[in-house]
Amino acid sequence: MNTLKRTLALVATLAMAATSLASCGDKTDEKTDSKPEATTAAKTEDNGGKTDDNKSDEKVFTVAAWNHDDAPYLIAQWKGLSFDTIVNDLADDKVDGVHFIDMGVGGGQAAEKYDQMFNNNEDLDVYFCEADWALKFVNDDTRTMALEDLGIGDDAFPNLYSYTDDIGKATSGSNAGKRVGVSWQAAAGGFYYRADLAEQYLGVKNPDEMQEKIGSWDKFVAAAQSISEQTNKGVALADTLGGLWQAYACGRTTPWVKDNKVEIDASCEDFAKTAKALWDCGGITKNNQWTDEWTAAGVTGNVMGYFVSTWGFGGFALTAAGGKDGEQYGKWAVCQGPVPFYWGGTWIVVNPASDNKDEAKEFILATTSDEASMKDYAVKKPEYVNNTKVMDDLIASDTVFNEDITGNFVDKQNYFKALADNAKKIDFNGLITPYDSTLKGAFQNAVKDKYLEGATWEETKEEFLNKAAEAAPDLDVD
Repeated sequence: MNTLKRTLALVATLAMAATSLASCGDKTDEKTDSKPEATTAAKTEDNGGKTDDNKSDEKVFTVAAWNHDDAPYLIAQWKGLSFDTIVNDLADDKVDGVHFIDMGVGGGQAAEKYDQMFNNNEDLDVYFCEADWALKFVNDDTRTMALEDLGIGDDAFPNLYSYTDDIGKATSGSNAGKRVGVSWQAAAGGFYYRADLAEQYLGVKNPDEMQEKIGSWDKFVAAAQSISEQTNKGVALADTLGGLWQAYACGRTTPWVKDNKVEIDASCEDFAKTAKALWDCGGITKNNQWTDEWTAAGVTGNVMGYFVSTWGFGGFALTAAGGKDGEQYGKWAVCQGPVPFYWGGTWIVVNPASDNKDEAKEFILATTSDEASMKDYAVKKPEYVNNTKVMDDLIASDTVFNEDITGNFVDKQNYFKALADNAKKIDFNGLITPYDSTLKGAFQNAVKDKYLEGATWEETKEEFLNKAAEAAPDLDVD
């Protein structure tokens, strides 16, 4: 790469630093797909909309998250409160001794909000971190504490899914190797598809046959090309480049950064070639995630399937079916897809300056360790909880986790059962770095900007390294 070019990128990055730090609400690159901003009836201001008197009260247990999709219900589970009213009750400070800060932003923006809170020395006991940037806090012992210092040992979590265990442990600093964060959920992914279209164009009649048809990336591309030819590019097999990358990136076998150097392994070029083949044949739509066009393609039948994680089946997956009363409702199925993957997930961490450590311990144990409580939560929420024994028991008993979601599947398929093997196969031991989200996004954008537009692989690599130098100037990109 041109050294002057990288130097200029670094200078530009440093020159913009003051502005970036002052504007925490800046959006990330629009080409980089991320979990959407929640529409919330209980949004608060940056400080939670509460007074300083409330924040300084040592008896108040303060929990913060980017939206109210999960934290309020976990609080309700812990306290034995109603799920039906918990969001509004917390927004109105009606839950005795608990204050919830609902930031009302997308997950990626929460890290910046937390930075503000720590810089302002605001009251904070427990907060939620998203997978892509969790290590930023997990590795900072001024902002998170080892759970063993709360009196929570590893024996409290005998049945965690492996990848969630890896992400929750610090990789550097004084807590290196120790568990700092723990998740109540496992966000394994799968391929969610229109069963009627799959039978029409691929001749498959059930999820096992679909899995055989798309069980590797070569098979996936071949199936997409066949569908495209039959429909004159009218039906794409897969939803978006972003969804494809969420799954593909989980097949990586080397870390993104090793000895402070950005690593481009063979899977990167393989992904670029796979994406190009799908892009050119019409096997993947050119829509962006989290847009109306993205879900509308499912309703119109212009896309056969979506890469979906466990948390998505009651949200955008239903929207892509047109809702419970939609024309496509009840026509869907799910299989594992070409590779075991996860998408998202959230880790609970504790502020070392917390003045409510006993409550923090109780909250964490109730929501991530107590099997009876987790089993109850899995059905009530519903949620794919982070406990292999609990989920195996629920799946084996053919539990109906939610009537509306289950009714969207042909023959009321147990959609969590289809993802159970994926959840167990995901292995990120030794692969997690604090730069993963940044570099994954930069690489996806380089592929989209260059390779899909006809550039060579070498030109695409150069673009990626330029983007990496801008986004993470402390890394070696030569």
